Parts: sequence; C-alpha cells; structure tokens
Amino acid sequence: LLLGCLGLLASPPAAAAEFSPSLDSDFTFTLPAGRRECFYQPMRKEASLELEYQVLDGAGLDVDFHLLSPKGETLVFDERKSDGVHTVETEDGDYMFCFDNTFSTISEKVIFFELILDNMGDDGQDQEDWKKYVTGTDLLDMKLEDILESINSVKARLSKSVQIQTLLRAFEARDRNIQESNFDRVNFWSMVNLGVMVVVSAVQVYMLKSLFEDKRKSRT
Repeated sequence: LLLGCLGLLASPPAAAAEFSPSLDSDFTFTLPAGRRECFYQPMRKEASLELEYQVLDGAGLDVDFHLLSPKGETLVFDERKSDGVHTVETEDGDYMFCFDNTFSTISEKVIFFELILDNMGDDGQDQEDWKKYVTGTDLLDMKLEDILESINSVKARLSKSVQIQTLLRAFEARDRNIQESNFDRVNFWSMVNLGVMVVVSAVQVYMLKSLFEDKRKSRT
C-alpha cells in the first residue's frame, strides 16, 4: 500500500525512499531478519509530520524505530516496540526514519506505517485563489468563504475517515496473523497429543494382553 513513493536510494547501511508531498501516505513492507530499512521525507519549515507504524507479522511483533532531523539529531527512538505514533514540528530539510530488525536473526517482520503531513503550504494558496472571486455583494445567503469553509471541513473529515479505515485494516491484518499463528500452534500440539494417546493406548493393550498369555511350557 504505497500512495506516494517517488524513488529509492541505496546506501551502505540501508535503503531509502522518498515520498511525494501528499498529505497522507501509507506503506507496507517486509523487513528481513538482521536488516535495517530507512526512508526520508522532505519537509517545510513550521509544518507538521505525524508518523504511525505497526508491526503486522513476525515473531515478537517488535522492531526498533528511529526518527532523525535534517541535522542528524535523534528525535525519536523506540526500542523493540510493536507500534507507535509520533508528531514533530518540522524545519526545512529531509527527515529520516528507520526500522531496525538487526536484533532478530531468524524472523522477518511485516511493517505498516502512515505519514500525515500538515501545513505544507498548498492549502493557503488554494484559499488565496478562492478569495479573488469574492465580491462585496450579498446576492447569495452563503458567501464563497462559507462554501470554502464547508468544503475544507468535509475534506478534513473525509481524510480522517480514510486514516481511521487504514489503521483499522492494519489492526485487522495484525490480529488475523496472530489468530492464524495460534490456529497452527493449536493444530500442531493437538496432533502431538493425539499421537501420544495412540502410543499410550497401544502400550496398554499390549501390557494387558501379555498378562493373560499362558507362559507355561509343556514338558516333553
């Protein structure tokens, strides 16, 4: 699920991907065992970057998360977390966030994350474009400013609804993976229990049969 990926850059420690300046982008990827994947997002000054991630599948459902500023300063560090939500006020530059699975030697992880960008500058320009059509007459009960406000309100609510639905899908995927894992585990131990019962039953039958066998030997 990738809404706004523009490109992928390779670096010695990890790979990096840049997202388009859309307001909402989400991505699901598989992080192999012993690997680290990094992504970067260009931001403007006085904007807002909200990032939410969840580990959908993999042993332990945990991962290390790092968020770095354009100056290379660590803003957020989550150690072996299954999910997290972080919001930062940004400055001009590229923000890097990394998912680290180097502590795991066997299990790969399926990770979902979503980016929400606010105050990126486009909405203000749209409002200025609307204002030039506003006149001083009151021919209509509702002015263009009121129409714009209503449209922005509907747009914000629709965006919030899409965000909630995306998160619910992520929760559903994680719960389904857990249930399937539990189902396989229950089936495995049920078969082991059944095998033990069959072996014990066979041993009991053999022992009971041996008690009633005539072991006397006829003399010649």
